[in-house]
Amino acid sequence: MSLWKRSTVLAVTAFTALAVTACGSEPGSSDAPQQPSVLKLLASDLKGSLQKVVDTTDKAESVAVKLEGTAAGEKMSMQGVIDLGDPVKFEMTVPGEDGKPATVRMIGTTVYTQVPEAERASTGGKSWLKMDLSAVGEMAGMDVTKQFDDMDPTKQVKTLLATEGVTAVGEETVNGAATVHYTVTSPLATYLGQLDAEMRKGVEQELAKNGVKEVKIDLWVDEQYQPRRARMVMGTMSDLTIDYTDYGKPVTIETPAPADTTDLMEMLKELQDLSKES
Repeated sequence: MSLWKRSTVLAVTAFTALAVTACGSEPGSSDAPQQPSVLKLLASDLKGSLQKVVDTTDKAESVAVKLEGTAAGEKMSMQGVIDLGDPVKFEMTVPGEDGKPATVRMIGTTVYTQVPEAERASTGGKSWLKMDLSAVGEMAGMDVTKQFDDMDPTKQVKTLLATEGVTAVGEETVNGAATVHYTVTSPLATYLGQLDAEMRKGVEQELAKNGVKEVKIDLWVDEQYQPRRARMVMGTMSDLTIDYTDYGKPVTIETPAPADTTDLMEMLKELQDLSKES
């Protein structure tokens, strides 16, 4: 996907509009119409601008992300990069139990977790533990891979497009980038209606159990029609903010070598077999 092929043209357009405003009109050109800046368009033409954000972001090849917040009473923090190709890949750094950063990679439906050196005896000296989320989903009766959809910057934009009552709060600066801030609060039923049918029942039960009745979504979009920040608040259950930077920067996310990888499902099966024998 490549959001960045159009970004240069958009940046030049925005710069030209700014230059015209700053320098004033030349003699004889006072009647020449001035094009509104991208930020003005983002604030005034919500549906059209959001659709353009979807069209542009759908072409994205990669993006760096940083997630902070709380979920189910637990503090969450991770940062890394997403390769938005096919299959989608990401590599994240998360705080480990020993206080040291741990690396997690997801390639397609498989998650690879780097095993701390002190614990590698339990994996036969191997550095990575892998888990097939599609297999876990079959056991749980739902597609757990879709829980990662919210990391995709396009997902939040499409949610806004599908929700009535979106408003533009105004222009704000996010990580040095000029943006327009959008916000909407929607009833829980509206949010659930946009989820995959396989996920909806489980998510609805979890949200209802925590007393969540509405979902608040905020999105910040820059002059290249790129999401720069997204925030989703679900009552007191979760409050997560994702920052997006370095769109289109080349990333390399490799599958760990099979010889250095232990399959978690196979480990669990072996443990079950041992418990039966004993």
